[in-house]
Amino acid sequence: MGDRLRQVAIYGKGGIGKSTTTQNLTAGLSEMGKNILVVGCDPKADSTRLLLGGLHQKTVLDTVRDNRQGVTLDNLVKTGFGGVRCVESGGPEPGVGCAGRGIITSIDMLENLGAYTEDLDYVFYDVLGDVVCGGFAMPIREGKAKEIYIVASGEMMALYAANNISRGVAKYASKGDVRLGGIICNSRNVDHELDLLRAFSKALGTRLVYYVPRHNIVQRAEIRRKTVIEYSPDSPQAGEYRALAQAIEDNDMFVVPTPISQDDLENLLLEYGMMDLDDEYDI
Repeated sequence: MGDRLRQVAIYGKGGIGKSTTTQNLTAGLSEMGKNILVVGCDPKADSTRLLLGGLHQKTVLDTVRDNRQGVTLDNLVKTGFGGVRCVESGGPEPGVGCAGRGIITSIDMLENLGAYTEDLDYVFYDVLGDVVCGGFAMPIREGKAKEIYIVASGEMMALYAANNISRGVAKYASKGDVRLGGIICNSRNVDHELDLLRAFSKALGTRLVYYVPRHNIVQRAEIRRKTVIEYSPDSPQAGEYRALAQAIEDNDMFVVPTPISQDDLENLLLEYGMMDLDDEYDI
């Protein structure tokens, strides 16, 4: 792997918009001339569909099962919008085995087949779930990803998950080079969201890398199976994703996070999330 290669893992609560954020972010980086590989680490195999125009890409595990005689990179890697290279790890047959094993198998196979070429600037791992455990911890446990970003919002469960993920990052950071690059807010338009996310990031010892505002154009682009940058390149939301891409490109703050207690998290939520409620009822 080239010295310049930045290996990034995106974590966050299920349904928070990790895959949408990752695909729009990588579309922005591709416009900057960056060479990118996206490895979808979700058994649903939906981490690259917007980059591929909705193509339901055959996963690594399915390809291995169907090609017992041998697998090539052409079987696994598809090129999407902006030249982004796309891989889906997939998962086991329903009810059989551990879904996280697909990530381990995929990364090992991609390495063995030479997918991590010298010209790559970024590898992004879009990882399922709220916790860093089992096979889903593999990108950071094995040192495959050095930079971790957590997608969150101002909602309680999103912050609870982000705090738990930070615990996992802190654990693995003590044994290797992995570091937290920061929090990306995928806005849900909850009260005082920006201030809350800034305070939460500061409490973790990191920073809010970018605040992505909520806009219906994201859903409209998804229905058309495109990133916002491809669907509406001149829209303000496309500009937001380009700015996010620039923020990731320029980021030089990588830390071992300091997860907070449940009490401190709830106090943050009370301080920022309940302010209007207190005022309304004169509490």
